[in-house]
Amino acid sequence: MISERVKNIAASPTMRVAAKAIIMKAEGVDLVDFSVGEPDFPTPEHIKEAAKIGINNNFTKYTVNEGMVELRIAIAEKLKRENNLDYDPKDILVSNGAKQALFNAVMALVDNGDEVLIPAPYYVSYPEMVKIAGGKPVILKTRPEDGFKLLPGTLKSAINEKTKALILCSPSNPTGLVYTESELKGLAEVIEEKNICVISDEVYEKLIYDDIPFTSMAAVSPKLKELTAVVNGLSKSYAMTGWRIGYVAGRREVIAGASKLQSHSTSGASSVSQYAGIAALSGPQDEISVMTSEFKKRRDYIYKKLTSVPGIKATRPSGAFYIFPDLSGFYGKAFNGRQITNSSEMALFILEEAKVAVVPGIAFGEDNYIRISYSTSMENIVKGVERIISALGKLK
Repeated sequence: MISERVKNIAASPTMRVAAKAIIMKAEGVDLVDFSVGEPDFPTPEHIKEAAKIGINNNFTKYTVNEGMVELRIAIAEKLKRENNLDYDPKDILVSNGAKQALFNAVMALVDNGDEVLIPAPYYVSYPEMVKIAGGKPVILKTRPEDGFKLLPGTLKSAINEKTKALILCSPSNPTGLVYTESELKGLAEVIEEKNICVISDEVYEKLIYDDIPFTSMAAVSPKLKELTAVVNGLSKSYAMTGWRIGYVAGRREVIAGASKLQSHSTSGASSVSQYAGIAALSGPQDEISVMTSEFKKRRDYIYKKLTSVPGIKATRPSGAFYIFPDLSGFYGKAFNGRQITNSSEMALFILEEAKVAVVPGIAFGEDNYIRISYSTSMENIVKGVERIISALGKLK
């Protein structure tokens, strides 16, 4: 009875740990949650006030499928002001979060049999979106000594006549890597030569540390802009995860195709959320730097603490709010007769023994790792890290 399309999609590798965590929380267990990928800060007040004004003015009806013109203008102005990208509002589609924007872009670009290149570690939904579109995800391994970054040579060797697109995420979930302008230019030379498309996931754009400037893939060259669909949103930068506002900007034919798809699925995004989105993009930006400063403090603490432990290896993240430590040095060890051999078993062990929820690295295509989100309070981070280190010390 179930469609082949659904059968072809892998179930989330995180579900076993997530289900166990939910049960433990319901039982009143003092659980530290390092699995959540959203800022722990409240949405800035001026954004919430804008939403209230929208509600009070009865701005609660359907909007056009593509998104309010006023919001698309604000997005176009943002892209010009911050990313040196010129887009007409007609080249922008507002969606119900950046994930839907990604999904729409994949569905608009990928045909049956097309190959889509995805560097690993990757965001969990990329391969499944490609499968749903009838394409074939081709996973490109990266190395921690390269900062988990895709190298031009690796990219070039993976491209063949079936290759349609590359999905790139910077800053990255789960590693926190940030591509520099020169690194993107190196990839751009290959992309332009081979004439493949790019879906550039830039949703963590504003959460970058150490004075590293952000460069949008589409801003590298005029030709690359024509080949790139830029995906972004308000969830991470403005602590608006629940508001569900994302967008994709690109060639008009791609955006028109994505818009057709959206018109037959969800239609337009929430009217009130769009109203708030205008205030987010056009209003004060001060609280972004406040959040980023706090995330940096947390990043510095957790990186230093974890890498001081023998057996733990980690690359220092430059953006987003995740760290992706390698715990394979503990594989083969056991506690109470229970041996740890992979990231799913490690995540379950940490959950049960340390009372800390993390995400197994296999969900991101790398089984030697776990993902820890530091988008929680410093108090929780100190407590959770100490618990993890204590639990790992019990493995013999």
